[in-house]
Amino acid sequence: MTSVGGRSATVYVHFPYCLQKCPYCDFVSYATERADIDHDAYGDAVIRELEARAGGVTGVRNFTSLFFGGGTPSLWKAESLQRVVLRIRELLPIARDAEVSVECNPSSLDGDHAARLRDIGINRLSIGVQSLKDEQLKFLGRLHDGAGALSAIRQATEVTGLRVSADMIFGLPEQAIVDAIDQANRIADTGILHMSCYQLTIEPGTRFFELAKRGRLPLADDGRVADTFFAIDETLCRRGFGHYEISNYAHAGQESRHNLGYWNGYEYLGLGCGAYGFVRTNGGDAVRYRNAIDPVRYVAQTRLITGSTFSETDGLSLSAEAIDGPTALRERIMLGLRLADGFDLDAAGREWNENPWTEERERAIAKLCARERLVRDGGRLRIPKSAWHFTDDTAARLF
Repeated sequence: MTSVGGRSATVYVHFPYCLQKCPYCDFVSYATERADIDHDAYGDAVIRELEARAGGVTGVRNFTSLFFGGGTPSLWKAESLQRVVLRIRELLPIARDAEVSVECNPSSLDGDHAARLRDIGINRLSIGVQSLKDEQLKFLGRLHDGAGALSAIRQATEVTGLRVSADMIFGLPEQAIVDAIDQANRIADTGILHMSCYQLTIEPGTRFFELAKRGRLPLADDGRVADTFFAIDETLCRRGFGHYEISNYAHAGQESRHNLGYWNGYEYLGLGCGAYGFVRTNGGDAVRYRNAIDPVRYVAQTRLITGSTFSETDGLSLSAEAIDGPTALRERIMLGLRLADGFDLDAAGREWNENPWTEERERAIAKLCARERLVRDGGRLRIPKSAWHFTDDTAARLF
């Protein structure tokens, strides 16, 4: 990454539209036909928000990543997306070699569209494959089929200047371990150098959650899910992928800067409907804010912004909360322990002016190390791969 001094940070832009809402998805997204989306109006709104908020993060001098998530950002008209990219580069100190990613669904991506995205300044695509089995894709509410998923990946990888990643979901009901291994291999066979492999989780507010509450959703056995996790790890690592974060694999140098920025606790400027942001303002205060979750309301509110104060009175933020040192340190522990290399607890304490080595935390660390659920190397902590399935519990014991 090119460093231009100062704190590192990332930009996240949320596009809230998709062709169909998946039953497992708890992100802000609305099923909308592409022709019904006002692409230019939404782009204008994001730019208005950017112009209001940019002045409040001038202490950051190194934006290493720009990520368009959703929803399905590959539905966004390329010309509107380009205007947003260019304005962000005009107003923020984006590193020359910054990673600029767009999430894509196979149903809205082919080689020509991938090339158009490359031509407007996108250099990385994250494709939501999820599965290569048609019956599993139907269960997951996806619009594409397995053949379409592989075709989208292959066409994208043929576009010079694009890095390509694919997402896969495992832990589906009655899914055999060999099936997950086979799908991981077939995706890797396309030549991509980054994969994200997520366990199916049932999130509140989703259709799957409501079905599960009524006992109408088949669920996978926890033991088999854990065994599948380690089987995928063995498979992809044998093929040259590094398992650099619990859900992410990459060949050397192909790690996602967006992912790494989040797990390393970087600030992120969130733009768009439903986006979260986490910034330290010019006054040094840490603030987490969230934008309006209804697209019509979001667009309207960007016309009423009164300042870049990152507060509930700024005319745009749906919510905003100050993040104090103890809270920030707990979050740093939770996020950093997801990384294979772990994180520097000493450095985190210095960053937030907190003593990270309280007596209670020292005792918890010693117990976890004795149980081989944690490894301490000076001021650094990491979880050994054999204990990654206990990560949430391990982190909670250090709060």
